[in-house]
Amino acid sequence: MNKIGIDDLDVKNKKVFLRVDFNVPLNDNQAIVDTTRIDRTLPTIKSLLDRGAKLAIASHLGRPERADVKFSLAPVARYLANILDKKVRFSSTIHGDSAKLAVNSLAAGECLLFENLRFFPEETKNDPEFSKKIASNFDLYVNDAFGASHRKHASTYGVAECFKDAAAGYLLHKELSYLGQAVTNPKRPFIVILGGAKVRDKIKVVFNLISKTDIILIGGGMAYSFLHVQGKEIGKSILDRDSLKIIEKTLKFAEAEHKKIMLPVDHKVASNINANIDEVKVVKDIPADLIAFDIGPLTTEAYSNEIANASQVLWNGPMGVFEKPVFSLGTLSIAKAMQDCRGTTIVGGGDSILAINQAKVGASLSHISTGGGASLEFLEGRNLPGVEVLTDKR
Repeated sequence: MNKIGIDDLDVKNKKVFLRVDFNVPLNDNQAIVDTTRIDRTLPTIKSLLDRGAKLAIASHLGRPERADVKFSLAPVARYLANILDKKVRFSSTIHGDSAKLAVNSLAAGECLLFENLRFFPEETKNDPEFSKKIASNFDLYVNDAFGASHRKHASTYGVAECFKDAAAGYLLHKELSYLGQAVTNPKRPFIVILGGAKVRDKIKVVFNLISKTDIILIGGGMAYSFLHVQGKEIGKSILDRDSLKIIEKTLKFAEAEHKKIMLPVDHKVASNINANIDEVKVVKDIPADLIAFDIGPLTTEAYSNEIANASQVLWNGPMGVFEKPVFSLGTLSIAKAMQDCRGTTIVGGGDSILAINQAKVGASLSHISTGGGASLEFLEGRNLPGVEVLTDKR
């Protein structure tokens, strides 16, 4: 990546604006369910603080249309203070006299966290005046929010434009390094595993990676639109009719490129998502009145064998509705296969991270990407505005 990083900056006694992706899941009691996105940014935060930066951290959380306590970053500030073992001040606004006072009161090595950026409508509009107001309080800009870098928002783009030096954090650099290597110079055999419910979310990734990968393994709800195009009966399983033509085009392209796309050969089916274990069947042919919610054991074995022989594996999206224990085995088995793989293993996407954490295999993987939509757009071959705007190395 030809962008300056935080090691290229003299941050001592400098007021640094750090954009991170703390878009973490909260439960009904405002407790953080999964801290992965916070934890992955800690090396950047600690480096800046240890080197004497006056650090102000900003993030979004959820998609609130206005200020809403359910989407407050206050719980994140408490977690951050605990994990850093130091005081983390909290500012309810990101610009104006109050924000300026909060930033100017920081001493070297101290930090604060701003309230949810999405509480300000100017953020998603990339409002230039809003960006200038934020930037006016700082000396340097750092982006470590890979998961938000596909958005041309004020904090990921407009604010960065206001600085001579806008740098990448460690996490952003690591994300681009792993994902970039995966698609430009992959170790072979290179296996891509794609899951999730919607074809439209992943089909461009499939098309872009066909010429770069050796085998694509498809699971989750999106697999049934592919099977439908192949003339298979899918019962009442999810079907994306708007994507059927591009699926047909994709399958033909894969055939022309002599690349293999593998689809489920057996399925866990039931009449509804809330079925208990006694109501779930494993079938090769899906009955007309049933729905597939997970891949079956034959598919799991076939996919696991391919993963075992891979030199590089990229996984994005679950194999089924793994939130339901009765339909979780396919996804968790793939997670275990990733753990056992001796090659480079890369996992991306929010649901995939949850699955990895549920299977407790994260420590053995090469890289866990924090960027859902950003990962997908990067794998589609698109430029990320939040990366493009950063300062090139001189």
